[in-house]
Amino acid sequence: MDNSALLDLYDRECRMQLHYPDQLLERCDGVVRRIRPAPGVNIVAYCAVSAADLDATIGAQIADLQPRPQPYDWTVCAHDPPLLAARLLAHGFSTDEPTAVMLLDLEAVPAALRAPVTADVRRITDRAGLEDVIAVEEQVWGGSFAWMRERFGRYLDTPGFMQLFVAYVDAQPASAAWVFLHPQSQFASLWGGSTLPQLRCRGLYTALLAQRVQVARDHGYRYLLIEAGPQSQPIVAKHGFTLLTTVQQFGGPAAPAERSAQ
Repeated sequence: MDNSALLDLYDRECRMQLHYPDQLLERCDGVVRRIRPAPGVNIVAYCAVSAADLDATIGAQIADLQPRPQPYDWTVCAHDPPLLAARLLAHGFSTDEPTAVMLLDLEAVPAALRAPVTADVRRITDRAGLEDVIAVEEQVWGGSFAWMRERFGRYLDTPGFMQLFVAYVDAQPASAAWVFLHPQSQFASLWGGSTLPQLRCRGLYTALLAQRVQVARDHGYRYLLIEAGPQSQPIVAKHGFTLLTTVQQFGGPAAPAERSAQ
């Protein structure tokens, strides 16, 4: 499949149709968005309107999403019309650097990712095990990841949707990662991959990568996606992932009361 066809498939299955157990998927007037209960982030995942209608569409989304009790983002990919990003910025949205969307064809997995995983990688299957995931995330990134207890608890309770893994060193949680097995899609997706700084360069990220690649293959998926940051992009590229597109999240402008308090 050529890159144009892959991008069309990605837009259709990963932006227009993708559904999470805790989200409401809404399609209206050329916009697809995912609505999540607070404190989660609402997301405008896809937009297909004419240039003439773009400003009105953005204004309508701001008017609807801004009063809600959680922030909202607008997803923009490199292959979207260039005018979209410019008009979001003009309407007060803000953004960070783009993230690489890397793709692995699971019919051409390198031998290193098909080999048995020898690190101490354990699957987390219940809510009690989430405490090890939370411990890793909070040590790596700081702040509170208590929200994982409820959200990931729901995901674990949804049969076949997520497999979650922790790598251990000396019986202590050292790295965490998960794979979403999206129903009725050719794509599975990788998330996480956080490793404690003092335990990096031990192959834990690669072990978790291999574990999840094998899960996706065993479940019959054709493609595997990861939004890779600067640290993980060269690792997954070394293992056969190629750049599909880049993605940016444009944060919605604060409500007037929020702006006045800043």
